[in-house]
Amino acid sequence: MSRVKWKAPYIEPSLLVQINNDSTLKKEIQTVSRKSVIVPQFIGITFQVHNGRTFSKLKITEDMIGHKLGEFVPTRKRSNFKKRK
Repeated sequence: MSRVKWKAPYIEPSLLVQINNDSTLKKEIQTVSRKSVIVPQFIGITFQVHNGRTFSKLKITEDMIGHKLGEFVPTRKRSNFKKRK
């Protein structure tokens, strides 16, 4: 179910604290919150988003605004079938 239009986009409060802190902007921000919406303040920042097993790097661009962090980090491994000789 999507969030109602008249409500503000959901952003984890700990992410906002790390964004406002200047010392954390120079390094990657590690988060488990896949449900947080990407806002224009995030542009140019590299996040490490947890996919359930490991952390994947995610560089935020303008095209990602309005989407959620979890949309860009796959949680399932792609299956490869072995080729027959």
